[in-house]
Amino acid sequence: MSYELIALLMFSSMMLLLFTGQRVFAAIGFVAALSAFFLWGTGGSDIPFSAGIKLMRWYPLLTLPMFIFMGYVMSESRIADDLYKMFHVWMGPVNGGLAIGTIGLMVLISAMNGLSVAGMAIGATIALPELLRRGYDKIMVTGVIQAGSSLGILVPPSVVLVLYAMIARQPVGQLWLAGVIPGLIMATLFVVYIWARCRLQPHLGPALPKAERNVPLAEKLRLLRAGLLPLVIFFAMMVPFINGWTSLVESSAIGAMTAFAAALIKGRMTWAVFETSVRQTLAITCMFMWIILAALAFGAVFDGLGAVRAIEGVFVDQLHLSPWVILILMQASFILMGTFLDDTAMLVIVAPLYVPLVGALGFDLVWYGILYTITCQIAYMTPPFGYNLFLMRAMAPPEIGILDIYRSIVPFVLVMVVALAIVMIFPQTALWLPEVVYGK
Repeated sequence: MSYELIALLMFSSMMLLLFTGQRVFAAIGFVAALSAFFLWGTGGSDIPFSAGIKLMRWYPLLTLPMFIFMGYVMSESRIADDLYKMFHVWMGPVNGGLAIGTIGLMVLISAMNGLSVAGMAIGATIALPELLRRGYDKIMVTGVIQAGSSLGILVPPSVVLVLYAMIARQPVGQLWLAGVIPGLIMATLFVVYIWARCRLQPHLGPALPKAERNVPLAEKLRLLRAGLLPLVIFFAMMVPFINGWTSLVESSAIGAMTAFAAALIKGRMTWAVFETSVRQTLAITCMFMWIILAALAFGAVFDGLGAVRAIEGVFVDQLHLSPWVILILMQASFILMGTFLDDTAMLVIVAPLYVPLVGALGFDLVWYGILYTITCQIAYMTPPFGYNLFLMRAMAPPEIGILDIYRSIVPFVLVMVVALAIVMIFPQTALWLPEVVYGK
């Protein structure tokens, strides 16, 4: 049996196991270990073992529990509530102002947590009921929550980009900085769309009644101070790192400690909040570690088979496709897989194929990491089985049905496609900031 056929058999076996509902890390790790055993005998067990050792020696992995803990402390201690109150007071007089404020809330939550699930949970529990009570159109605001929460995997500190950095062997700091401008571009496009839509159709996002706008300036400033606390935490963590005063791991520890101290000072760090934050941090960190371990083992077997070189030969030498056509086909496959897989599963499945191929085609792997992340955001919201669609269905009130959720995401997906095109056409939108900071 040729190595190309073995690689195809591995890939199809893994997909079959995933369709049966097996856990992602179990399906991928099992196929990797079994393939290594049949290919190279008992010595093949060294491949998953060496992958485990490599994982334990990867120092930046310590950032994962730090950032996840920081996010859960901010969420469970209700500091995010203060954020929304601030946006409610300052943006309420504008048509669509609360929806625009919700996008701002999502950007700040993303800067605290790095996971889209946390943004979705906060948006669905804090912002969505308030928007519906204020007479906002249920279809539009459902799309706002989903689109805003997707920013969590692009705006630093993105946990998904940490996973990509491990698999693609790229610096985490450069990837985070590369996500800043594309993330702000996408958030700005969302805001412009909401503002224009509500200006043309004011009934979709009515302004607050005049009686509710008459908030004393002292109260407005108090809410502004409370709402900007997450920004203080973010800058306390990122400024020393960008200036080279601290390492990535040290900065993540600063972020976690600052969030914990803020919750203590505000009197919201109860034992229940602490226990929930620690439990969730442990669960999500372990999940990511198992996924990375399985990905490294699978990638090592694929690399040993020479599958990447074979696929490159098929695309370039036999089909005579240009590098850009191959790249666009890769992005299309991510969107297809995103209808039934989450971002980490997609990355783990195709990283052994795509990442080396992208490098061989001459593209920058930091830039491609941002393309991958944006494409995952689009895939999250693509029917029929987009990841965010079902999260929203589980969290939304009964009056919002699945068809409402499907309709809500159409304009936001189009906006995200525009953002993806901007980053593809102008790579410097992603690469300029890392080059400035690191002098790359």
